[in-house]
Amino acid sequence: MSEAYFPVESGALGPEENFLSLDDILMSQEKLPVRVEKPMPHLGAFFLERGAGADSDQALPQGTKLEFPLWLAKGLFDNKWRILSVELPKMYQEGWRTVFSADANVVDLHKMGPHFYGFGSQLLHFNHPENTSISQSLLQTFIGRFRRIMDSSQNSYNEDTSALVARLDETERGLFQIGQKGLNDFQSWEKGQASQITASSLVQNYKKRKFTNMED
Repeated sequence: MSEAYFPVESGALGPEENFLSLDDILMSQEKLPVRVEKPMPHLGAFFLERGAGADSDQALPQGTKLEFPLWLAKGLFDNKWRILSVELPKMYQEGWRTVFSADANVVDLHKMGPHFYGFGSQLLHFNHPENTSISQSLLQTFIGRFRRIMDSSQNSYNEDTSALVARLDETERGLFQIGQKGLNDFQSWEKGQASQITASSLVQNYKKRKFTNMED
């Protein structure tokens, strides 16, 4: 029986999200603090409180601070026209970057943001003065946590890992699952339960493409 949904790889760690990826769709809904640099006509009714007298023709005034979902902030951001400016969420500011550099393993990344690495990578789109520091912090945080994640995934056969996984962001959870699958496959092979070795899907797809090209 075919699967109802085939997981699509996230593109959040690259320049653009992959909108066929459920993870990226969810990440693009996360809120980002912004400041309006030029009045935005007719948007007051959507973003200002009704009690403030907002109507359908009211503009968002310059200087307004509010939160936009990531997809909307990216769509409105423009270096030339300066429609809005983006403020860094707390977990990417210097104070938290210092914590990550001291010991990234003590931080509950999922609590801070389930898409910590992907969302942080997308912040680089806004050309913030601290972009270099943010990117270095993301990389060093990942490096600092990677070994512990993979070690844990390889040394927790048939154990309850819920407490560990609960502290990981979605990218790290994916890595942990890959490590667990590798461990389980090895254990099955060692016990003689994996009697048949099959080619990987990458090899099979390559052979199919090669055969198609030969026919053409």
